[in-house]
Amino acid sequence: MKLLNHTSKYLSLVLLPIITIWAIAFYYAMLDEIYDSLDDGLENQKILLLKRASEDPSILEHQDFDKHVYAFKPISTYTYENFKESYRDTLMYMHNEDDFEPVRIYESTMQQNGNHYKLKIITSMVEEDDLIQDLVKYLVGLYVLMVIIILFLNNFMLRKIWKPFYHSISQLKTFKIEKDEQITTQSTAIDEFQLLNETIIKLIKKSKDSYTEQKQFIENASHELQTPLAISINKLELFLENHPLSELQTKELASILDNLGRLTRLNKSLLLLSKIENQQFTEEELVDFMELTQDIISDFDDLATHRNTSIHLEVKNSIHYRMNKDLAIVLLTNLIKNALVHGKSDTEIRIQIDQNSWSISNTSDSEVMNQKLLFSRFKKISTNKKSTGLGLAISKAIADKYNLNLSYQFDELHIFRLQFFTER
Repeated sequence: MKLLNHTSKYLSLVLLPIITIWAIAFYYAMLDEIYDSLDDGLENQKILLLKRASEDPSILEHQDFDKHVYAFKPISTYTYENFKESYRDTLMYMHNEDDFEPVRIYESTMQQNGNHYKLKIITSMVEEDDLIQDLVKYLVGLYVLMVIIILFLNNFMLRKIWKPFYHSISQLKTFKIEKDEQITTQSTAIDEFQLLNETIIKLIKKSKDSYTEQKQFIENASHELQTPLAISINKLELFLENHPLSELQTKELASILDNLGRLTRLNKSLLLLSKIENQQFTEEELVDFMELTQDIISDFDDLATHRNTSIHLEVKNSIHYRMNKDLAIVLLTNLIKNALVHGKSDTEIRIQIDQNSWSISNTSDSEVMNQKLLFSRFKKISTNKKSTGLGLAISKAIADKYNLNLSYQFDELHIFRLQFFTER
């Protein structure tokens, strides 16, 4: 959910109880004002009736509400002196409505020509159920209108205010540190957005500088290591060829050559792993995984024949995925080589290509392996001294780079599966 809509949601939720509380307070305040107005009107009618009674005493004979909204009733002096004025609500049959309707009755006393009378005056009043119904209807309309106005302000007016922020976010979404790209920010009068833009520029500059230094260090270190290693291996090989040595000396030098060879492979693997993590493989193309698998299988024909192992490829659906082809080759090569080297001889390796899935399964002398440690660096899954322990770590790094899920499971067979979530 976008920030603007998130804010609108909370504003809408806050408005609901506020308007409800306001409506209750408004309702009672309005009723109080209505009663005050009605009571003032009733008192004014009493004054008018007193004046009229002095001019026309016959009105004092009206003792019911059949023809008038007032009624007089003779009372004793004692009642007159102890009477208290009052207002009350009641129901009265209305001919025009053909139903009982609420009325307000005002009871008071008056003196005329030495006689005492109790005066009742009635007036129609607002029906509270109709008042509540109308109030709720208009309040719902007010609430909906306010929500619409808030949404309008957020999506049209406030969007313009937030435009520099969304511009910076869109730039960061497509920014890749391995490419020579520059982040552009929009000028804004809002201090927080300006601070954000300045912080982004400083952070990216610092990250680029660190990335460049790290990249140069890795390349230089790898180059500097490869040269002395290659020279050492060549000199030892020449020494073995040109000097007669005892069997023990030959074994010692062979062990040294094996260690130097392993160090060379380790250096190359670490360099490749660092380049993958530093996003240095930027070229991408649509890779046909069926065709690529067939090519890699043919490259391992000699090793498979030597181990008396057959590789069976089963294709149910083709997979085309956009990624760096060299890394795709490294990924599949490591998985197929892992199955060949660590699998049993005289067995079959099965590779299946299904819809959005590439898997390889093989038998092995080892039992189920710990998946949490399996893809860790320098974690060996066999006692092979020539193994660097980086093959599966490199495969995992490549899979993560291109949003692939590389997983392992054991079901009498060791199965490594690549899951392609979306085509690229």
